Amino acid sequence: MHQILIRPLITEKMSDITAQHGKYGFIVNPKANKIEIAKAVSEKFNVHVVSVTTLNHKGKTKTQFRKSGRYTGKTSKFKKAIVTLKEGETIDIFEEV
Repeated sequence: MHQILIRPLITEKMSDITAQHGKYGFIVNPKANKIEIAKAVSEKFNVHVVSVTTLNHKGKTKTQFRKSGRYTGKTSKFKKAIVTLKEGETIDIFEEV
């Protein structure tokens, strides 16, 4: 079985959403589905998951100009999951940061 939760998503925007709505963000395996993500969060943090929203981000093409010519590369693609918990429950890892 592949690892589902890769790392928590800790950004300024996600911190605001967490404080206002009780939703938490994670970078997840691109092959994971919503049911697997909900199960993984429930088991790891011992909370009840109400809903899961997923977003797939494409890798962007980046170009750099140097003396020796032009270099073109691509950033990594990833999948983001926003998890809504049952009212009154929190995940401690986000509260510490």
